[in-house]
Amino acid sequence: MVRRPRHLSTEDKVLWKKVADSTERLQPGRPRAEPSPVELIRKPPEPPRVKSPTFRVGESAKADARSHNITPNLSDSVASQPLSMDRKTFGKMKKGRLSPEGRLDLHGMTIAQAHPVLTRFILDAVAMDRRLVLVITGKGKHRDDGGPIPVRHGVLRHQVPHWLRTMPLRPHVLQITEAHLKHGGQGAYYVYLRRRR
Repeated sequence: MVRRPRHLSTEDKVLWKKVADSTERLQPGRPRAEPSPVELIRKPPEPPRVKSPTFRVGESAKADARSHNITPNLSDSVASQPLSMDRKTFGKMKKGRLSPEGRLDLHGMTIAQAHPVLTRFILDAVAMDRRLVLVITGKGKHRDDGGPIPVRHGVLRHQVPHWLRTMPLRPHVLQITEAHLKHGGQGAYYVYLRRRR
């Protein structure tokens, strides 16, 4: 297919003449000048300088008082357990007015040694119809060596409430609470046992 040359119609020629007549030359009669080498090398304009106040990283940050320990405080955890015993007796026990009928000291034991000793002690106390016993764990020594996994302060102190809430001791334990200061305070627990049926 041969392409025919395109010719402007009379209307198109009139329109083009109007557009061409309405324009003006930028520099009439002057030949186009080449840019000088100085203009080619000209530096770009510098960005405007904005005065900003001095800034220090962390200057306006608020100190976060929360610790990175995601487990609740042991005292709060034990105290938040629902009351399963008589309120009046519980109040006397918390104030140290009840005398424990048995006492177990776990000082110096490892977890492997302490768990069977605690289990035997509680089962024997149940067999002898004792109601209130004292389990002394001690507050524990701080042995964190700075490794990536934190070491708990007082391992037995954290483990004893857990052991008392699991089998085989769970059906025999009615209430666990921290002891009064005269019986060891945070380093000991009162364990109130259920009556034998």
